Amino acid sequence: MIRVLVVEDSPVAQEFLSYVLTSDPDIRVVGVARNGAEALDDVKALRPDVITMDIHMPIMDGFEATRRIMESSPVPIVIVSGSTGAMEMASTFRALEAGALAVVLRPPGLDHSAFDKGSKELILTVKLMSEVKVVRRFTRGNPARANAPAIPAQGPEAAPGIRIVAVGASTGGPPVLKEILSGLSKDFAFPLLIVQHIALGFVKGFSEWLAGASGFPVRIASDGEVPLPGHGYLAPDGFHLGVTSGPRIALSADTPESNGLRPSVAYLFRSVAKVLGPRAVGVLLTGMGRDGAEEMKMMKDGGAITIAQDEDSSVVYGMPGEAIKLDAATYILPPKGIAAMLSALSAKAKEESP
Repeated sequence: MIRVLVVEDSPVAQEFLSYVLTSDPDIRVVGVARNGAEALDDVKALRPDVITMDIHMPIMDGFEATRRIMESSPVPIVIVSGSTGAMEMASTFRALEAGALAVVLRPPGLDHSAFDKGSKELILTVKLMSEVKVVRRFTRGNPARANAPAIPAQGPEAAPGIRIVAVGASTGGPPVLKEILSGLSKDFAFPLLIVQHIALGFVKGFSEWLAGASGFPVRIASDGEVPLPGHGYLAPDGFHLGVTSGPRIALSADTPESNGLRPSVAYLFRSVAKVLGPRAVGVLLTGMGRDGAEEMKMMKDGGAITIAQDEDSSVVYGMPGEAIKLDAATYILPPKGIAAMLSALSAKAKEESP
């Protein structure tokens, strides 16, 4: 039985979410909090397995509640958002940065055609996140983090012909992507193609938040466009992201799901391995499951440079851990080390260019 604490200020939404969640026999709603301050008390008293968290609430909002819970009594937190508006998105991704694991849209009403789909997504997300062993987060001012040494990246002596960096991420990915992109210069030599597993409806807000928070240009990829150096391209909702010769971006909504996902990291890495071979870099970040692990091995076997996030910095070590088991990673690094490695490759590529 998965014990869930619902944090939501609207009585109607409280009742609705409780109804949806308890429609699954494996879930029990053990409490309802009307704001973040109540949630802090309820976490200690009720010891839930998962929290569903609203963002905009009186007294204490969802971001501050998430931050405090992850500092004091870590629990898997799922942000349940009422909209995908710009203000809502900014607060939502700040909460992910503070330690929330996932975000989903609140299901529409009972009489809506998308009710069943939205309810299933919420229930599945809660169940999956209940399996994650979260750890305590610390504030930026915490000396233990502030004094942590950066891990230097000793890259290859040359970076011949690299055309694209392909990046895959899932649970815990948004703040890691932000940290990596924040460490790249505006004259970074390669484009980045990014698959981030995220709930439907959030990719536009995610692209805007990621670009604003990192200072690195990021937008949703378009079919047929030529990816530019120093820019990031996110896979759109429901489309696989790949490349064709040129290279150009290729999107597909018709190709079957891979690992139950579209977009999938597997599709991106497989496409990049086939089209670019050794002229690419593959990066696999925190996430559940094994999406992209075998395909990263394919990239490595084809001569590409491959990087997996290390275990200590990963919220969930599924995807990078599976890649490492397959000997698919040339390098295993934390986010700062990944940014340093990519920056070193960029600098070497510029030195080698005529």
